Amino acid sequence: MFSKNSGLAAALLAAPAVHAHYIFSQLIVNNQTVGSDYSYIRQNTNTYMPSYAADIINSEDLRCNAGAGSAFSETYDVKAGDTIGFKLSFDELIEHPGPGFVYMSKAPGDVGSYVGDGDWFKVWEGGANGAANVDTNWVTWQKDRIEFAIPADIPDGDYLVRPEHIAIHENHVGKAQFYMECAQLRISGGGSGTPSPLVKIPGLYATDDPGFTYSIWTGSDPGYTMPGPAVWGGSANANTTNTGAASGTASTDSSANAPSGFSFGQWNSRVKGRRAA
Repeated sequence: MFSKNSGLAAALLAAPAVHAHYIFSQLIVNNQTVGSDYSYIRQNTNTYMPSYAADIINSEDLRCNAGAGSAFSETYDVKAGDTIGFKLSFDELIEHPGPGFVYMSKAPGDVGSYVGDGDWFKVWEGGANGAANVDTNWVTWQKDRIEFAIPADIPDGDYLVRPEHIAIHENHVGKAQFYMECAQLRISGGGSGTPSPLVKIPGLYATDDPGFTYSIWTGSDPGYTMPGPAVWGGSANANTTNTGAASGTASTDSSANAPSGFSFGQWNSRVKGRRAA
């Protein structure tokens, strides 16, 4: 029987053998770690291994990763406007080029029994600051987490919150790598905002989307098109963001011009010097 800790322990033993793969296992609220690995994030059976575009894009596993379930996860109470982070296990860093996203889906009731088959909307994205074929231009590069601010006027309720990083270094062979998890949050203090645009997971991506066919190995940069819908940030900046290009435009991201309340994780001072598949 798969327990809360057995899969993580097995992954820990194997982790040094597969460099640059990662998993978002730790919830952070207002820069404070809460609980332990998978206390509030649904544990999956894929551990830190990637899912490839051809296998995952049309699968329900795209929601929260393969085998993810709520049996061992609790729901954490937060407030609209709080900064939420998702930290990698094993003190890892994101060391593949590619965009980061956060999606949310409101549960019709208790999020613990919600499978994510409702509507989803994007609340954060991070692209490249300059040419997308330069690893260090990506705002997620060598970060140990993805962070975003809950929109202030989001409706109260239970939500699945889904961080995602898509590694594009194998796009040239049709192998965009997907890393995603789902946290369970109960939000209060929000408002009457109307999140949009709404998408389904699966259904928001196609294998031939430009963001999954762009090659970093061509020697030129025609501009990277961010996958998925536009970002909803609440009434103050509805469907806009300065943390990466909106859907259908070339990415020109910079952490310097992020909207108030957004952050980009913390640089880890250790440079591991690796770039494995």
